[in-house]
Amino acid sequence: MSAPPAVAEELFGAALPAAVRYAELLATAGVERGLIGPRETERLWDRHLCNCAVLAEIVPSGASVVDVGSGAGLPGIPLALAMPELRVVLLEPMERRCVFLGEAVAELGLADRVAVTRGRAPDAAAGRSGLRAEVVVARAVAPLAKLSGMLLPLLVPGGVMLAMRGSRVEDELAEARASLRAQGWRDVRVVRCGVGRLDEPTRVVTAARGSGGAERRGGGEQHDGRQRGRTAKPARGARGRACST
Repeated sequence: MSAPPAVAEELFGAALPAAVRYAELLATAGVERGLIGPRETERLWDRHLCNCAVLAEIVPSGASVVDVGSGAGLPGIPLALAMPELRVVLLEPMERRCVFLGEAVAELGLADRVAVTRGRAPDAAAGRSGLRAEVVVARAVAPLAKLSGMLLPLLVPGGVMLAMRGSRVEDELAEARASLRAQGWRDVRVVRCGVGRLDEPTRVVTAARGSGGAERRGGGEQHDGRQRGRTAKPARGARGRACST
């Protein structure tokens, strides 16, 4: 496993030792349990930890966050380390991944503000007492039009979706724009986080949940992710069924 790059100290600050320990967990138990590919161990910092931590540029301070399809804890754990004021739920349907996440959260001393919940997004959000948050993040979970429909119920009105995407993000957004508009998303745009900090910025489709039916607008505007996102409305809590480990 490679040493942390210089930018890691800037991104994680006082939490850098915990980030280093998390990288070690990914490179050992994460690989052994099939959560991270063996070839990824030399790219953990640039491709995974720093790539996720730069989302802090657009997450409101103190927000409640749900990481959908968390897997090995990406992007939820790096984001929680980079922003110690966040409350994060790692939502993951597979039990073996939940076990790893629970162990990692305990090992990193995050149990007071990071919870592991086993389940799928539609089920977790079901009912009046379902899981809700101000920000929902997802990385490589599903095609954009399908993913947006999965994430919508998890957000309070005015809450924000942050969908990490690949190099085809503009094409994906063009293909999915009509679906997002019909679902009720507004202020849809592409944000690039980590510009000037990472060799390859992190591409994110961001959109806000409307308060009612479908919105008439859903732009494809792009901008630099250095500006903080607007503050979301207060959450109704971050409740969910915790996974036993």
